Amino acid sequence: MKNKIWFLLFGVVLLVGVVALAGCDSAEIAGGTLELKGNLNNQQEGIWVNGEGKVTAVPDVAILSLGIEAQETTVAVAQASAAAAMDTVMKALKDKGIADKDIQTQYFNIQRVTRWDNDKQQEVVIGYRVTNTVTAKIRDVAKSGSIIDAVVVAGGDLTRVNSIGFQVDNPAPFQEQARDKAVANAADKAKKLADAAGVKLGKPVYITESSFVPGPIFRADLAKAEGAPVLAVETPISPGETEITVNVQINYAIAD
Repeated sequence: MKNKIWFLLFGVVLLVGVVALAGCDSAEIAGGTLELKGNLNNQQEGIWVNGEGKVTAVPDVAILSLGIEAQETTVAVAQASAAAAMDTVMKALKDKGIADKDIQTQYFNIQRVTRWDNDKQQEVVIGYRVTNTVTAKIRDVAKSGSIIDAVVVAGGDLTRVNSIGFQVDNPAPFQEQARDKAVANAADKAKKLADAAGVKLGKPVYITESSFVPGPIFRADLAKAEGAPVLAVETPISPGETEITVNVQINYAIAD
C-alpha cells in the first residue's frame, strides 16, 4: 500500500516538472545543473523609450458664448422680452456671416426671483428671469470683435457675452508634424541608450501613441451690456497660440 502511495506522489511530481518545462523554450542538464531558458514577456525585452513632439498653431476658429437675460414681473412678459431680444441677436449674427449650423442653443432657463419679506418672514416672488444662451462658431477670427459689438448693440441691456474661446478647426496636419517629432525624439533616445549600453539597436517592435489637442480655451466674463454705450472702437480680440502635443512609446529590439 505504501509503495502505491509513493508511486502516486512520484507521478504528481513528475507531471509538475513536465508542465514547468513545457513553458520554457528549452531545458538543458549540464554538469548536474538544470538550466531553464524561458520566454520573457515582451515588456521586459529590448529598449523602451518615450518620445514627445509639440507643434504650435494659431487658432483659426472662435467659439463665442452669448445670450439674453430678461427679468419681468410675469413669466409671459419675461419670455416675450427675451425672445424679442434673442431674435435681434440671432439676426445680427447671421448678418455678420455666421451660418445657421454654427449657432447652437446651449442653455435655456426660466426661474423665479425672490426676496426675503421681514414682515411675512418668508420668501416672496418678485419676478421671473428668462435666460437663453447660445454658442456661435466664428470661422473668421478677425471678425470676432465686430461680431461681439454687433451682438451687444442688437441685444441692448439684455445682452450677456459670457466668454470666448479659440481652437484649431482641423488639427490633423499639426498632429502629423508633432507625431514625426515624437518618433524622431524617441529614436534619438533609443540610439543613445543603445550606444551607452554597448548594444546594437534593432527595429521597433511596439509603438503606441497618445495626443493632446486643446479644446476652446475660454476667457470668461468678456462683456456685459448693462448700461454699456456703443463703442466707437471695435472690441480687440487676439486668438494667441495653442500647442498640439503627441506622445509615443516605442519598444526597440536589441539586434544580435
